[in-house]
Amino acid sequence: LCGEWSVREVAAHLAVPLEVSLPKFTLAIVKAGGSFDKANRRLARKHAQRPFSELVEVLRAKAESRFTPPGAGPEAPLTDLLVHSLDIRWPLSMPRQIPEHRMKISLDHVASPAAAGVAPKGALAGLHFEATDLEWAHGDGPSVTGSAEALLLAMTGRKIALAQLQGDGVATLTSRLP
Repeated sequence: LCGEWSVREVAAHLAVPLEVSLPKFTLAIVKAGGSFDKANRRLARKHAQRPFSELVEVLRAKAESRFTPPGAGPEAPLTDLLVHSLDIRWPLSMPRQIPEHRMKISLDHVASPAAAGVAPKGALAGLHFEATDLEWAHGDGPSVTGSAEALLLAMTGRKIALAQLQGDGVATLTSRLP
């Protein structure tokens, strides 16, 4: 569900911050003309060339890592992990119950100004989001309701989740997603 990335590339993207030092990532940004996103894509694609079993082993071995990107709180890597795990699991029909407190942290993060760039610019403005499977709501305006997973995916620009949402704000959200 993550744009132009394959499941393997998404897994590699999740492994990159666990294996690439900050100085090496900074150098990759410089080589990418100052673009974090371009450097991120290049590193993920490079790491995705490894055997899938290696990527899985890195993720397992470093599952307890407490890495937080500079300038971001711990909500950022948690949200990245949850969103990208949904990117992988939804197309493969692999359900998993995400603990409520983690989902709430990620939903709050995506809805906050601190998460600039996580949600498409302006997509969430003036809408009221409410989860139907846990106690969470954010914003004012026309309503967008659904499961926490569907909300998290839609709020981060994954159009596939829109079919799982209800409310008079869904059309507005749909029109704002690229």
